[in-house]
Amino acid sequence: MTVEEFKERGPEGMEAASLSLRALWSDYKGDWNAAHDLLQDDMTPDGSWVHAYLHRKEGDDANAGYWYRRAGKSAAIGTLDTEWERIVHELLADQSGK
Repeated sequence: MTVEEFKERGPEGMEAASLSLRALWSDYKGDWNAAHDLLQDDMTPDGSWVHAYLHRKEGDDANAGYWYRRAGKSAAIGTLDTEWERIVHELLADQSGK
């Protein structure tokens, strides 16, 4: 699946997706709170990476830094849109086994 196909999915298309992908989809659809709520108890590296992105988007760089460290990732320096697409692309690739 491409990032563009991911963006076009409806809620029913997200039921089998990982929490991280569901959170990114919710954020894309404009529901930051739902995205954040999905990840509250997800301490996986992927969940931590998305959590970091969400706090960066919120403007809470200190909290984002904590989550980037938990994820084992460097803090993003590009645009939020670029980071969102990069995360989706990597998680979709991991999901498909590439």
